[in-house]
Amino acid sequence: MNVGSVGYESINTKCVDFLKKILIFYLYCFQMYAVVAFKGHQRLVQEGDTLVVDAVDLEKDEKIELDRVLLLFDAAGDPVYIGTPTVPGAKVSATVVSNQKGDKIRVIKFQGKKRYKRTKGFRPHQTTLSINKISVS
Repeated sequence: MNVGSVGYESINTKCVDFLKKILIFYLYCFQMYAVVAFKGHQRLVQEGDTLVVDAVDLEKDEKIELDRVLLLFDAAGDPVYIGTPTVPGAKVSATVVSNQKGDKIRVIKFQGKKRYKRTKGFRPHQTTLSINKISVS
């Protein structure tokens, strides 16, 4: 067999594609998820997510640690740590991306047969968080 007919470029691209598939599989299998209780809501987060929550009194680019972690598991869905009610030593670190107002919420008061109707509305203050790291000590 002539070595020149094989072509090293095709072998290299096949190796690179194979390595990419292994890397994607590795990242998918070992991605950690956490269920975090924050401001009265429970949220499912993973590293790199952005999360919109009720207003937090922090400026842009400030860091916050969410320590009320209820559950930790990996991408396969196998429970890693289950809290009673929280996982001891588990923390989720996040950074404030922005503070903004949310979509308008309308509140309507109505009484039938009395010609009474009142409409009010407001835009709730919200904070966008970026999840940096999920850690267990």
